[in-house]
Formats: sequence, structure tokens, C-alpha cells
Amino acid sequence: MTTIKQIQNWYKSQCNGDWEHTFGVHISTLDNPGWAVDIDLTETEVENKEFIPIINLEPELDWIHCHVENNKFKGRGGPEKLEEILLVFLKWVNNK
Repeated sequence: MTTIKQIQNWYKSQCNGDWEHTFGVHISTLDNPGWAVDIDLTETEVENKEFIPIINLEPELDWIHCHVENNKFKGRGGPEKLEEILLVFLKWVNNK
């Protein structure tokens, strides 16, 4: 199953008629350049699950930084790191 399909399935599994009106998955670009992924964890099965931050800031365009802050998974990375950020999230979510 593709990474995008897995993210779609996770998102769909959170939608309960209420969650999706307040929370969600947000993917955008950064100007340095790179990607930003914010995924709301409130009212999900991983809301209080420990996440060990991933910080690898070198080399300049191949960096990645993922952590949980204010009940959100926050993934940032270089221009070719979008899939890796999403895979970090999925691995964490699926590792119960």
C-alpha cells in the first residue's frame, strides 16, 4: 500500500462526524525549501503516546525533524523528505 493511501486510511479512520471539523492533516511547503506536516492527535488513539523526536539537520537539503508538540505531530524536512516524514508518522502510529 502506498504511503499516501496509508495516510488517507488513517485520516478516514479518525473521521467520526466531529473530529474532522476541528482537527486534521496539514501538508505545506517551507521557504528554505522543504515540507511541513502537521497532524492533529487530539481524540486519536495516539493522543498520549510517547514520541521520540527525530532530528537530523544535515546535509542542508536532506534534513528531517519530527516531534510532537501541543498534541500535534510536527514533521519538517528538506524538499525530498515528504514521504519520509509521512512514513515516520505511520511507523509511530502503527507501532502499538
